[in-house]
Amino acid sequence: MSIRQYNLGSIVKPGFNPLGAQTSVTTYQPYLYSWGAASNGALGLGNITDYSSPKQIGALTTWSKFSTGLRQTFATKTDGTLWVWGGGQSGALGLGNTTNYSSPKQLGALTNWSTPSGNRDYCLAIKTDGTLWAWGINTNATLGTGNTTNYSSPKQIGALTTWAKASSGGWYHSAAIQTNGTLWTWGYNTAGQLGLGNTTNYSSPKQVGALTTWLSVSCGQYMTSAIKTDGTLWAWGNNVYGQLGLGNTTYYSSPKQIGALTTWASISAGTSYVIGVTTNGGLYAWGRNQFGQLGLNNTTNYSSPKQIGSLLTWSTISGGSTFAAASKTDGTLWSWGNNSNGQLGIGNVTYYSSPKQIGSSTTWLSAAASGSGGVFTIAALY
Repeated sequence: MSIRQYNLGSIVKPGFNPLGAQTSVTTYQPYLYSWGAASNGALGLGNITDYSSPKQIGALTTWSKFSTGLRQTFATKTDGTLWVWGGGQSGALGLGNTTNYSSPKQLGALTNWSTPSGNRDYCLAIKTDGTLWAWGINTNATLGTGNTTNYSSPKQIGALTTWAKASSGGWYHSAAIQTNGTLWTWGYNTAGQLGLGNTTNYSSPKQVGALTTWLSVSCGQYMTSAIKTDGTLWAWGNNVYGQLGLGNTTYYSSPKQIGALTTWASISAGTSYVIGVTTNGGLYAWGRNQFGQLGLNNTTNYSSPKQIGSLLTWSTISGGSTFAAASKTDGTLWSWGNNSNGQLGIGNVTYYSSPKQIGSSTTWLSAAASGSGGVFTIAALY
């Protein structure tokens, strides 16, 4: 899946008069909303009821960052505490047990959690000191702890204090970027998704090449995509549906550049498909499209990036299992694809192959789409 990490915190927006001078500053505190399938309590609403439109999670306005997993949610608050809910399979919530929780539970008492990244019953998380931690299922060495032991509480990955970004979005493989711009991967490698030039599994982080220009990374189903600081886009791994965006269905075990554009801003990998936004606000998609998850108004697979409409106002994106969500610069929130459990948030269970607006609000910050068996979406409103 995707990295799906969103920094909410206190949003400060300046006011402007007609002459361009700043006149006031308004601070917004974000609320957290969820909808879709509530299996294992993944929506955090205190029940296991499915909802096809957004429902607020409690009344707190102190949420900072959040990430969704297969059937879990991980979120930090502005005080640096980490909160979890949903399915506890294999210790995925990090609470020292395998119990499901349908409302937020604090993970330990630490106040130095920074960025969580969850997916298929496991989570990676970076602390403010730059250390990297993992917990949950570890069958294919997903956690990077040098073994294949499941852990139900956080375990540190190595001793480095230079981790900057992490993605546990793959099907049992993970990736992370250090502050020096180097890219590291580990876990399951059946299709070369680690980018190391082979198909060997690794239980601890291995550097992908020697470059120090990696900016962001997103792991999908047995594949990985990443952006460099020069705005170029790269991909490797499974390519059966053209999800690498290279114009073919050939598997690659080392990074290959997608086209020649140098304007990629962000990417999000779903299950066998990818969506991306360029610096000018254009939205693109490629890969598998059986439920219309590419947003191109059809169900045709594409092996190279195709623009979704002609608008240049897209902002944040998130690719779920077989559906996607994205926000625009005007604060509206949109979704498309599989809607079997109301995960599109538009009040029904109808599938849509092109973007549909969720309600009429213009105050959405971002959305995180996830799931497979437990399909759900979670978003933030300020």
